[in-house]
Amino acid sequence: MSTASEDRGLPAAHLVVEQLLAAVPEGIAIVEESSEVEVRFANNTTTTNGRRRSRRVTLICLLPSSDGTGTSVGSASRSGAADLDDLVAAAQADAQSTPAANDASPLATGAADPFFEEPAPQTEPSVLRPVVEGLAAAFHRASSAGNVLAGFAEHHLDTVYLGTSAGVRRRHVQATGAINLVGRSSDGRRSAWVGHAGPELDAVSIESLEAHLAQRLEWARRTVTLEPGRYEVVLPPAAVADLMVALVDAASGPEAEEGRTVFSAGHGATRVGEQLATSPFELRSDPFEPGLECLPFLVAEASGPDVSVFDNGLPLARTTWITGGRLERLRYHRAGARRSGVAFTPPIDNLVLELDGARGTSEDLVASTDRGLLLTCLWYIREADPATLLLTGLTRDGVYLIERGEVVAAVNNFRFNESPVDLLARATEAGSPVRTLGREFGEWMNRTAMPALRIPDFNMSSTSAAS
Repeated sequence: MSTASEDRGLPAAHLVVEQLLAAVPEGIAIVEESSEVEVRFANNTTTTNGRRRSRRVTLICLLPSSDGTGTSVGSASRSGAADLDDLVAAAQADAQSTPAANDASPLATGAADPFFEEPAPQTEPSVLRPVVEGLAAAFHRASSAGNVLAGFAEHHLDTVYLGTSAGVRRRHVQATGAINLVGRSSDGRRSAWVGHAGPELDAVSIESLEAHLAQRLEWARRTVTLEPGRYEVVLPPAAVADLMVALVDAASGPEAEEGRTVFSAGHGATRVGEQLATSPFELRSDPFEPGLECLPFLVAEASGPDVSVFDNGLPLARTTWITGGRLERLRYHRAGARRSGVAFTPPIDNLVLELDGARGTSEDLVASTDRGLLLTCLWYIREADPATLLLTGLTRDGVYLIERGEVVAAVNNFRFNESPVDLLARATEAGSPVRTLGREFGEWMNRTAMPALRIPDFNMSSTSAAS
């Protein structure tokens, strides 16, 4: 199965798709090309930088099941210069040893994208030049103030080629950028974090990010020790993003029907249609959301409770998970949707939370707080109870005491126990959604827009030594 070569000696991605599909009676072929550049820094100086390119090839083979009751699915993946004969043999062997799939549906059909045969673009180190130049000045300012900066910046260009034996040929290029910046006092007693996300990093203001860090480090010159308990808190957009990503990750329709999640209603029913919050929040995903554009068709290398390989290549559209504070839908693949009598609802790689009519920023919510806490960063978030979506985690790199509309001190860190579903129900105020990056889950969900939220009784279950 030899083909023409690209600059790295690899076969052209679109030809790999065609040759794999020609080798099986029915199937899906996926080629993912990734190009990444990054720079890391610590102690007010850049430390390392790098450039990586990778390829992952996946073949999903569909064969009649051995018992004649349906279709068996087999898959195999290889990295780099994959041996396509070996890949085909592995996928077919997997299918022959697998029972009939319970998520079978007709494969998507359609014409080829006009740019399907174009090579994958590559990101270049030059895209990080504005960041590096901005860091040079920030390092100087931080040193003069007795502070130390550390963190990393990265930029990816990811191209996916997808084909089905039913005729679909899709290609998509996704640019993803992120900056994580931590500031510490030279004695290590004070710390703060800020993050930035966007498709490109040339417009980001390192000076603005550093100014946020400097302000927070200045707030922490005074410290106050507080006991565990329930506190009024202001959650900035980054913290809200981590909580809402956890919420939508739990929104599996089949798992809810099985009684396994916070969205279960018992006896095979779900909570779809139930009012989760009195405030009319909308939680949505949309591949064409301005500023958060993402993959507009489904790519699935493996099936799961609510995602199916049979749905590969199907178009994605605006999906509201919560509207008017009411749970509107959960995730289903086509086969599951048919069984449950609901709409096919696949996952989408972005997330927006909005409260109609709400305006303002974290700073505005702080200014109207008589006494409470500002939680700038949540960390090490884990699910403690799927039935309530109770999450446990830690605060880190910046918890601040607010009194009479002003931040007056830093406080000790806490372990928290909260459910994002309950938080939406108890939120008393929200700001405007802005593009943000969650500290915990931003690596997996880079494209989020969230408002700041006011929670009157956030549960700090114990103190923490995290720093």
